[in-house]
Amino acid sequence: MTILVTGSAGHLGEAALRTLRGRGSPARGIDLKLSPFTDATGSIVDPTFVRRQMDGITAVIHTATLHKPHVATHAKQDFVHTNVTGTLNLLEAAAAAGVRSFVFTSTTSAFGSQLHPEAGEAAVWVTEDLPPVPKNIYGTTKVMAENLCELFCRERGLPVVILRTSRFFPEHDDDAAMRQAYSLENAQANELLYRRLDIADAVSAHLLAVEHAPRIGFARYIVSATSPFEQRHLAALARDAGSVVRELYPDCAALYAARGWRLLPRIDRVYVNARGRQELGWRPAYDFAHVLDSLSAGRDFRSQLAREVGSKGYHDAVFDHGPYPVAP
Repeated sequence: MTILVTGSAGHLGEAALRTLRGRGSPARGIDLKLSPFTDATGSIVDPTFVRRQMDGITAVIHTATLHKPHVATHAKQDFVHTNVTGTLNLLEAAAAAGVRSFVFTSTTSAFGSQLHPEAGEAAVWVTEDLPPVPKNIYGTTKVMAENLCELFCRERGLPVVILRTSRFFPEHDDDAAMRQAYSLENAQANELLYRRLDIADAVSAHLLAVEHAPRIGFARYIVSATSPFEQRHLAALARDAGSVVRELYPDCAALYAARGWRLLPRIDRVYVNARGRQELGWRPAYDFAHVLDSLSAGRDFRSQLAREVGSKGYHDAVFDHGPYPVAP
C-alpha cells in the first residue's frame, strides 16, 4: 500500500511521513513547500498536478489546509480554493484512481460557536453528534470539505474517514492573556485535560483510519487526548475546574507547585474521543495522567515524534505580538 500524504511540509504531514518511512511503508509527500518529506511540490488547487500524484496510490491522508492562523492574513477566497477546491480535486482523482482509503484531517473548530457556553452554564460535552456551527472561514471551509467527502462516499463509493482533530501544534496560544498567565508547557499540559492531542497520537489515529476506512465506508471521529472528565463533572468544570482535577489527581497539586504551574480556573468544553477508540481501536497514549507521570519522573511529557517535528509556525513572517495575527 502506497500512501499519499498532502501537506508534507506541515506539522502533521511531516509526522505521518516520519512514521511511515520509519516503518518502511511506501509513502509519497506533496506540498507547496520543499522539505525533506516532500517528494513533489505543487498545489492541490491544480487538478493536473493532483491527478499526476495519484498514480500508484492506494490511500490518501489529506492534511494540507489553510489553518485558523491564516484567517487574519488570507482572503476568504484563499480558504475556499485550498480547503474546498483542493479537497474536491483530491477526491475526484482518488475516486478515479480506485483509491481504497481517503482520510481527511478536519478540526474541532467545526463546532465553533457551540464551544462557548453562556456564563453560569455547564461546560459543553462535545461528541460527534454535536451539530457543527463554525464561527470563521476556516471552520466553514473545513465543514464544506467534510460534506464533499461524504458526497464522494455516497456517489462514488470512496471510503472516507474524517478526523476532527483538536490542537496538536507546539506553538504558543494566540490568546495574549493565556500566554501571560501560563508558560507554554503549563498551558499545553492543562489542555491535555480537555482539548489537546499529541502529534504521535494524531498520526496513529490517521493510520488506523487508513486501515479501517474500507470497512467503515464513511464516518467522522473526534481525535483528542482521552479526557478524565465525565458528564457529571461539566457543571463543576465551568465553576472551578481546579477542584475537579485535584480530586481526580491528588498528586497534581504538588507536582504543579514544584514548577510554579497552575491549573485552569474554568474549562468550557470536553472533547470526547470514545467513538474513535471503540470503532478504530485507537489508543492515545499522551493524556493528563501521562503528563503527571512525566513530571514525577522529570521527563518531557511530549512524544519523541513531537520533539522531532518541532515548531514550524504558519507564516514566513515573524510577528511582534503573538505567534500570528488574530482576526477581530
